[in-house]
Amino acid sequence: MVLKKIKTYGQLVMFSHTLFSLPFGFIAMLLAANKALPPLSVFFWILVALVGARNGANALNRLVDRKIDGKNPRTADRHIPKGEVKVNEVIILVALCFGLLGLAAYMLNPLCLMLLPLALILLLVYSYTKRFTWACHIVLGIACGAAPVGAWIAVRGTIDWPALVLGAVVTLYVGGFDIIYGTQDVDFDRSEGLYSMPAVFGIKNALIISAVFHLGVGGLLVHLYFYMNMGVIYLAGVFISIVLLVMEHIMVKPEDLKNVKIASYSINQIVSVVLLVFTTLDIFILG
Repeated sequence: MVLKKIKTYGQLVMFSHTLFSLPFGFIAMLLAANKALPPLSVFFWILVALVGARNGANALNRLVDRKIDGKNPRTADRHIPKGEVKVNEVIILVALCFGLLGLAAYMLNPLCLMLLPLALILLLVYSYTKRFTWACHIVLGIACGAAPVGAWIAVRGTIDWPALVLGAVVTLYVGGFDIIYGTQDVDFDRSEGLYSMPAVFGIKNALIISAVFHLGVGGLLVHLYFYMNMGVIYLAGVFISIVLLVMEHIMVKPEDLKNVKIASYSINQIVSVVLLVFTTLDIFILG
């Protein structure tokens, strides 16, 4: 019974999608520690913070959007609309996850604790943005982009240029594939008065914006190669990631959206892991 409930909560917050931002947090951690592992305690609390923030934000999003999800045929079978998970349970889950984030910030360093309110505001605000702005994809990207910035601060106690670059990478990366994902709900969003780039600008223009975002990801990753004096293994990882992103955009066309889920989720889980693996190999083999 307990294991089944844990599995249900994991599905509720889409725990497997932690792969979108968690690898970038680890990349920032390794780079911030001068291309090495930080002390074990720092690594542990970074992991706690990343998992707590991400899953708390997703649970909150499911809570805030439960009525909208119930109306949308694509999302009507999610756990809260179906009654599989009670609202009070989700509130407790959100509080526990954000509590873990707060505890981790306290255990890491004063700057992490000082910036905790800003992080919480980002995580709280995103769930409401689709109600009033097409920039909701960018806000989501910024919220996820806090992962590498926070990990860098956790190690160094300062905000430095590489952290901001990685934050921008994640912002454009997540924002880009979230735009692709949003193409599924254009008709529903318009009928409900909800905002998204596909709904406001049309699917074709939204996909162009998404491609521009991902072009920026490639440029920033190459910039980091030079700025951080990375090696050829890192560069190979960047190349593979760019190829995967190109494939993602080839798979989805305005008149053919059948591969949206594969393009927006499956491929991007590979992209972030590829970058983490190749960066780690570069650091510990060539670094």
